[in-house]
Amino acid sequence: MSSPTLAETPAPNLETADPRRWRALAVTQIAAFMILLDVSIVNVALPSIERGLAVSAGTVQWVVSGYALALGLALVPAGRLGDALGRRRMFLIALSAFVVTSALTGAAPAIGLLIAARLLQGFAGGMLIPQNSGLIQELFHGAERGRAFGVLGATVGLATAAGPIIGGVLLGLFTGPDGWRWVFYVNVPIGIIALVLAARLVPSGTRGERRHLQLDVIGALLLGGGVLSLLLPVVEAEAGGLSRFWPMLGLAALLLAAFAWWELHTVRRGRQPLLDPRLARTSGYPAGSGIAMVYFTAFTGIWLVLALYFQDGLGYSPLRSGLAVTPFALGVAASAVVAGRLVSRAGRWLTVAGLILTGGGLAATALVLRHVGGDSAAWAAAAPLLAAGLGGGMVTSPNMTLTLENVPVQTAGAAGGALQTAQRIGSAIGTAVLATIYYRVLTGHGYATAISDALLCASGLMVVALLMAVAELVRRRRHRPGRPAPVPRPEHRVHHL
Repeated sequence: MSSPTLAETPAPNLETADPRRWRALAVTQIAAFMILLDVSIVNVALPSIERGLAVSAGTVQWVVSGYALALGLALVPAGRLGDALGRRRMFLIALSAFVVTSALTGAAPAIGLLIAARLLQGFAGGMLIPQNSGLIQELFHGAERGRAFGVLGATVGLATAAGPIIGGVLLGLFTGPDGWRWVFYVNVPIGIIALVLAARLVPSGTRGERRHLQLDVIGALLLGGGVLSLLLPVVEAEAGGLSRFWPMLGLAALLLAAFAWWELHTVRRGRQPLLDPRLARTSGYPAGSGIAMVYFTAFTGIWLVLALYFQDGLGYSPLRSGLAVTPFALGVAASAVVAGRLVSRAGRWLTVAGLILTGGGLAATALVLRHVGGDSAAWAAAAPLLAAGLGGGMVTSPNMTLTLENVPVQTAGAAGGALQTAQRIGSAIGTAVLATIYYRVLTGHGYATAISDALLCASGLMVVALLMAVAELVRRRRHRPGRPAPVPRPEHRVHHL
């Protein structure tokens, strides 16, 4: 008996593609930018929140960690709901919830309510993010899809890098004990505008497509428990040193193994799984997800340690600290869009080149900051940070395209959610690991050595991702001898996994 396969609805050509697709993409990127921005923008506001609500640094860190935790838990189930109920519907519901929870977060009178509101805000953000990649899979095809993922890659990189800058600007404009609340309030007017535009411009789905909801409740519970057991020890360590929950890592392994078995069992019964296990045999998907997780382990953690170094070590203001990392943000934004246009021709070579450039740029930044301090540090680090950012943009958008290129449209939301979950897990681990290295080295060797060692660790992680990308490149070339590995046209996709 042959194993079941993933079938895909034939892709429309450019003549029948929705004419609103580029405007719809622009609107969805506004929402995605807000949600991803909230991962990093709050870092610069934590001291203000700590003073304003009179709480400890460990407690207030849950304002960041709780958001990341809730976002990571929601991604795959929300992607599956988008696949089944319609991505436009889920997008509008999630965006509305994000606007409301942003207002609640800004108005929270006490730390307990603030953390609770941030958990709800993160869950709303996790509901929206997988709809973005799913809509790109649904609306764009061929070379256009690479360009659309290039825009999404620029959004991911720019939102993460721009958080400290925008947070510093807001804290500079809104002073006083409650100035930090505008870090959350700013989402409300922007979100309302995005909601109105999305209702008009985001199409409801492929014509003639019928969607049926078979919710895999057991799969959702197993995956949610596994991700929670994996992330909770990490985010608590990030929030306040040693975690009480490290034994949960063993439970995480058991739950995730049970989830994999259950999904295989669900497919054999002919029912719809939460995350189709046949994706593990989809060309490019496993390798791309692994590369994304390792890359984001290094990428996300550097913003925290750089903020700590510039503000605590050199005495920079939050705004000046954010401006010091602007070259990285500009590099990511510029190269991600260009890389999205080139991925159909260059393929995995773009990822390899980007990881070399990013790893080298971070290593150079580490050496510069080890020897240059004071007001000159930001200027001296500008060029290597720009190089690292240019490389980062060559990783994010091409890797998304290459990871999802062979994923059928009807499972694009869940697959995109799983890819984002890998990124969120990497982000949580990276932030905790790099912060731990920074503080341990700081105790005996000072600020310059601490930031240098943390950035060298991030550069080493880029090397690990590079080795994974090279292995995937070799695999692709073996399967396509004598040819580069372009993104296949829809009519040439492999459907039998």
